[in-house]
Formats: sequence, structure tokens, C-alpha cells
Amino acid sequence: MAGLFRLGFDFVEVGTVTPRPQPGNPRPRLIRVPAAGAVINRMGFNNAGLDVLVARLERLRAGPAPPGPLGVNLGCNKDTADPPADYRAGVAAVAGLADYLTINVSSPNTPGLRGWQEGPRLAALLGAVLEARERAGARPPVLVKIAPDLGEDALAAVCAVATESGIDGLVVSNTTLDRPAGLPADARAFAGGLSGRPLMAPSTRVLARTRALTGGRLPLVGVGGIASGADAYAKIRAGASLVQLYTALVFEGPGIARAIRRDLAARLAADGFATVGEAVGVDVDGVPVDGAVAAAGDPAESTAFSGR
Repeated sequence: MAGLFRLGFDFVEVGTVTPRPQPGNPRPRLIRVPAAGAVINRMGFNNAGLDVLVARLERLRAGPAPPGPLGVNLGCNKDTADPPADYRAGVAAVAGLADYLTINVSSPNTPGLRGWQEGPRLAALLGAVLEARERAGARPPVLVKIAPDLGEDALAAVCAVATESGIDGLVVSNTTLDRPAGLPADARAFAGGLSGRPLMAPSTRVLARTRALTGGRLPLVGVGGIASGADAYAKIRAGASLVQLYTALVFEGPGIARAIRRDLAARLAADGFATVGEAVGVDVDGVPVDGAVAAAGDPAESTAFSGR
């Protein structure tokens, strides 16, 4: 975990972790699609469980403080009879060790998981999560990671629940089940979530719509298809206060973080922005939402997720 900061990342998120260890889905469960700059995975939350992660986090916290926020991505076990209980267990275990928590209800590789994005079910789940955080005696920000495949009504419901529930932000977005034209036939037939370059445009559209629907009241993390400073800048202008990447590391290597930082800084300066916060949402704010003008608040700053 600490090594990722040395690559130039300002914050790091680990997971998804589930309460009990699970092996994940049968192999093969990941393919690369180099011609499309894409990866398709159906990993299935393969991880060693909360106890192992907690031990690792405790060792990390016993040493020098990480130079930036460390988040933990929480999920539920595939065979659980009570998903909210799994998320409560995750919050209870790591709330005192994490700088923020991401509630993953959008992986396409756990049957039924995306159903927890539905408005009433999401509201109930987040109520349980926030209660668990209160009982834990630590208050790391809670974010919810959503799918890029939500229709307009479903996305509006998610945004309404998010702004009313008291959570601290949204992560937009997870991988997609869509198979855009141009993917090789074998890739189109491989079940799982698609990430990388083909996800950039659709996830950014959902990000911009989320910014509009939430009126700038929640910090958003932009994820999906980022492989350059231009991509990161597009996410920021669409409403992201922070950006994440994963697939680009496969194709671009460990130097990508510093390359993006340099390019992003140049693009911000060229457009007259002194900080990232000044550029957040500039392509979206003021766009009509259901016949009204969105009342965008002050641009969210990354300090919303600052360290412990």
C-alpha cells in the first residue's frame, strides 16, 4: 500500500474487501484487450477477508503516516444472507483505520449486488452503514460507488438518496456490462465488467449527470478510462473533485501517475485555474435539471477526504 504513494498517487484505495475470505469467481476471470486499451474482469471480490486486512492496516498505521489518505472499499460476501450486515461489519472493523470508506454496491460480478442501488434499498443500506460508523466511534467519510449503466430514473433516485442520507460523496463509476462496437468478438463474449478506454466517455457522461443532479452538494470521485492528463481534466470539468485509475496502470506502467500530474497541471494553468477546485464542474454547473437551474455549491475540494 505504501509503495503506491511513492509512485506519485496522492491517495490510495484498497479493496474490495468482504467480511469473510472468498476465492472469487472461477478462472479465467480477467482478459486484456490491448487494441481497445481495455480490460474485462469478473474477479468476484477475491480477497483474504477483513481480519487479514485489519492486521495489515494496523501494521501500516504503526509506522510512519502515509503521505495521503488511505481508503478502504467494502463489499459483501457472495453467499451472504444479509448484505447490510456485511457492510456494517466492514465499517465496524476498519472505521478507525481508514481515512475514508467506499461502499461498493455496483460491481457486476456479484449476483444481485447492483440491486442495492435501487432507491429504497440503498437508503436502508446507507442508514445501516452510517449507524455502524456512529457506533464505531470514528467518522471517516463514506462514499458510495455506482455503476455507469444506471438509467436516468435510477441515477436520479441514487442521487436523491445520496444527498438526503448524510453520506459524504459518490464514486462514479464502476465497470460496465456494455460491449461497445469495435471490441473483438472474443472480448464481447467474455462476461464481466469492462474498464479502460471504452469506459471513459460513458462514465464521464454519468459523472456529469450526477454533478447536475446533486447540484454540486456532494464531492464526486471520477473513475473510468483515465489514461492521461486530458482524461483526468475532463473528469474534473465534469464534476470530479478527485480522480482514480486502475486499468491504465496495466498498459502505461507505474510512471503514469506522475505523467498525469504534469499534464494536468499544465492544462489547469493554460485555462487560468490556480487549483483543481476551481475547475471542478465548470462544464456542468448551471445546466438545467428537470426544468430548473442546478444550484451548484462551492466546488468541492480534495480536502474533503484529507487524512486522519
